[in-house]
Amino acid sequence: MARLKLVLAMMMHETNTFSPVPTPLASFRPLQGEAAIAEFKDTNTQLGGFLHVAQQAGAEIVLPVAGGAHPSGYVERAAYEDMVEAIVGAVRGGCDAVFLALHGAMVAEHVDDGEGELLRRIRAVAPTVPIAVGLDFHSHMTAAMVDNANVIAGYCTYPHVDMGDTGQRAGRTMMRALRGEVEPVMVWGSLPMMTSTLVHTPSRQPMKDVMDMAMAAEASGAVLNASVFGGFPHSDIPHISLSAVIVCDRQAAAGRALRDRLLAMAWERRADYLYNGAPLAGQVAHARSLSEGPIVLVDHGDNTASGGTQDVMSVIEEVMRQGLTDVAAGPICDPAGVRRLVEAGTAAGVTLPLGGRIDMPQINLPGKPLSVTGKVTRITDGEFTVTGPMATGTRVRMGKTAVLDTGAMQIVVSEGRSEPFDTGVFTHCGIDPRRKKYVLIKSRQHFRAGFEPIARHIVLCDGDGVTSSDLRLFTYRNRRRPLYPFEQDL
Repeated sequence: MARLKLVLAMMMHETNTFSPVPTPLASFRPLQGEAAIAEFKDTNTQLGGFLHVAQQAGAEIVLPVAGGAHPSGYVERAAYEDMVEAIVGAVRGGCDAVFLALHGAMVAEHVDDGEGELLRRIRAVAPTVPIAVGLDFHSHMTAAMVDNANVIAGYCTYPHVDMGDTGQRAGRTMMRALRGEVEPVMVWGSLPMMTSTLVHTPSRQPMKDVMDMAMAAEASGAVLNASVFGGFPHSDIPHISLSAVIVCDRQAAAGRALRDRLLAMAWERRADYLYNGAPLAGQVAHARSLSEGPIVLVDHGDNTASGGTQDVMSVIEEVMRQGLTDVAAGPICDPAGVRRLVEAGTAAGVTLPLGGRIDMPQINLPGKPLSVTGKVTRITDGEFTVTGPMATGTRVRMGKTAVLDTGAMQIVVSEGRSEPFDTGVFTHCGIDPRRKKYVLIKSRQHFRAGFEPIARHIVLCDGDGVTSSDLRLFTYRNRRRPLYPFEQDL
């Protein structure tokens, strides 16, 4: 058999259309060729999984772009077109198959279905090339994605600890197809319902039974791949939904039956997929009443992995107001604040307005810095390698980072945004979160990968920001109608 030529590419972004954070090409830190292979080989990422499959097959690998940006606002048109043209150009040059590490919730300034449009353009230049796609659990499934791909597999976990495995699942099915062992056909469906990212993790109900059914069907061989997608609520687009995609061998009947069972179970539980919030002061007071630490305070209204600015100070301000001590907090993204701290130098006393640099006009929330006084205790380059179960082996680059110690609280301040899914955000700058009474982080579910194992208690904090779970704050102009819970008589 002749050596396979495979085009592998990564173009990943979860777009929060309410976020004021821009998404230019530089946000993706795009790599290509050997540099991309070196960055992602042997990592727990989709691209790492695809590389593993391709290298096991002894394939020639063409890798035109590997780009991934933290969730933020609309992807700039130029950034989208640059990456898409690189991928389409590589496919135009000829290959035996295409492996794409995508997110499934990318919205560009000019395209509301970033992944579907990419696949459509690939099909236009290579109508018969087999395409395998890996997707995030928070994908918004569309007909353009399914119609223009041959194999789709999505994460089964949240926090996403199976990113590498997902790439391998899609890749292995495609390799079987290339060998003539299977003939993939796909069926899919979606529900007009929105789910909260705070309650739809597959590790717990109401999603657990749904995802378990899909995983069992795939594991048993009844279908080639089975994926359920919870969707991403902070995106004002027509195809927001909960969906499922089943990859079958030749016959679609078994896939249709499984799809229908999965979606019916999810629809019956639709009310359980909503998050009911509480006043922030009461949540912090509850944390204060707990005796044993670490007590992880989860500020989910402003988390990077959903498009937050990572500089809203409302939860830190409330924690300070209620007098909590022995607190590690952060990272807070504040480039100007980092400059002040670095200029002052370690051991210097500093008073500065911290955070609150960015206005959020989409939810009528102005930036509100918080005056903080403390001592600079550490300055780092903000880089570390992930050792926890999510994105294992990848390199986190927070930008220049400093620790400001107020006495009651050690605050990590960074130039760039970074979701705290790994304890390295603290340990790399000399803070051991296992020894703190309180650990205050900006996250929704990904923190569970690194911090749940060390937590005695977890307290959700309804802070301000563009990742809030209070749907009343957001104006959806482009959503489908009807859509639960906005319209409840469905």
